[in-house]
Amino acid sequence: MFDSPSEINLQAVYTVSQLNQEIKTLLETSIPIIWLEGEISNFKVHSSGHVYFSLKDKDSQIPAVMWRSRFSELFFKPQDGMKVLALGRISVFHKRGYYQFDTIKLKPAGVGELQFAFEQLKQKLYAEGLFDESHKKPIPKFPRSIGIVTSATGAAIRDLYQVLNRRFPGIEIVLNPVNVQGKGAAEEIALAIDDFNRFGKVDTIIVGRGGGSLEDLWAFNEEEVARAIFRSQIPVISAVGHEIDFTISDFVADLRAPTPSAAAELAVADRTELLNQLQYLRKRLAEQCTAKIQFERDQLQRLVKSYSFMRIPDRLREQQQRLDEMVNALDRSVSYKHVISSNRLAALHQRLSALAPESVLKRGYSICTRQADQKIVNDADMLTQSDEIKVRFYRGAISAVVEQVHNK
Repeated sequence: MFDSPSEINLQAVYTVSQLNQEIKTLLETSIPIIWLEGEISNFKVHSSGHVYFSLKDKDSQIPAVMWRSRFSELFFKPQDGMKVLALGRISVFHKRGYYQFDTIKLKPAGVGELQFAFEQLKQKLYAEGLFDESHKKPIPKFPRSIGIVTSATGAAIRDLYQVLNRRFPGIEIVLNPVNVQGKGAAEEIALAIDDFNRFGKVDTIIVGRGGGSLEDLWAFNEEEVARAIFRSQIPVISAVGHEIDFTISDFVADLRAPTPSAAAELAVADRTELLNQLQYLRKRLAEQCTAKIQFERDQLQRLVKSYSFMRIPDRLREQQQRLDEMVNALDRSVSYKHVISSNRLAALHQRLSALAPESVLKRGYSICTRQADQKIVNDADMLTQSDEIKVRFYRGAISAVVEQVHNK
């Protein structure tokens, strides 16, 4: 049975705020900072930048919060359904009286945070097509100027200088020095690549650094560096770490070199080898030209001594005689054609002369013309009494007046 009101100790009466404060103090002091494993659900990023979510297993769940300053340091993007390890403490939201897990660090369960972030970004950029071979630009075979994006004090720049100058002395090398690890390194690298494109006076860009841990190489796994390489109009060679190291930059770049030294070897040809090859080709060309000239000289000598060459004057005289015969035959043909044509012309002239009006009149015929309209009268019905007519004979003509028309 409950105690009667008179038995209640008024000193044990708490306000709501006092009780919440007692609970807050009890929980926050009795439970230390711990690692908590669970699955993320209800993940939300508030407009303030703070992140709210729940961590759950098959039987229970707990609300969690991660403040903006801590969330911005994550290398991967949490999402619903992801199993994680969360480092944090229990805290009580005094005003509303509920507890939550105040998350300090967050990393994927079963795989390192950086490795998980690497795979996450790799899949994203692959899906967008940034790794496609169709976007790869060819590396110039004979560049005049090489742009380098790396640290000014690291081993990489020394190796690059040494190999470039050994392979092709005198080539122009332009260094855009950047930090290659630590906070802000990715921004510097991306900016340096963009600067070279604005500068526009280098033929190839080498981006890289020497070896190191995954954390040391992380700047070359940042999305902004990948996108700067992808949008570069100048071909980019990625040379990060050692041969076993792979970064996002390697997948996006037009060419991946296993080391900075290898990048220098891929960027320029070996001048000594080129000169040796040029000398070899020059010698081969001279030998082939000499052999060709000798071959043609021998051919000419054989031709000069040949029977056909010796008979050239005879052949010329034969052709001249044949030409004379053809000219004579042509003259005969032209004369024959002329006689035939003349005879045909005379016959035609004779036939035309027989049909001429003068020839008809000469045989006793005459031509009668009506004076009124100068029409030739070929029918008596065309005339009437008193019509004036003109009669033309072979020699001379007369004028007359019709006295009478005799019809048939």
